[in-house]
Amino acid sequence: MWRKRIAAIAGTVTLALIVSLSAQEPQKVSAQEPRVIDITAKKFAFAPSSITLKKGETVTLRIRSEDVTHGFFSRQLKIDETIEPGKTEEVTVTPQTAGTFTTICDHFCGAGHGNMSMTIVVE
Repeated sequence: MWRKRIAAIAGTVTLALIVSLSAQEPQKVSAQEPRVIDITAKKFAFAPSSITLKKGETVTLRIRSEDVTHGFFSRQLKIDETIEPGKTEEVTVTPQTAGTFTTICDHFCGAGHGNMSMTIVVE
């Protein structure tokens, strides 16, 4: 009879140990990193000149200037960055409205500055 009690106690302790250890395992979080799009600013254009995003998708825009200080501005997408030469700025956006938006250079960068823009299409 004492053997049955010891076996029952051993089983209970083993079960408690398994439950305790499984509760301590770290939770795996499947957080997906945002998609990254590289953009280059150079007198007097952004490359690429157009990108397409999905409504509700979080995207990081990695913007680099190759020559002078440029701006990267879109009121509708709430983007307003200054891009210094040789430096990279990252802007994370999650567009909530579908449409076609124009992003402009809002820092005077020379004679062709007025034509420096980029189209962001949100589907």
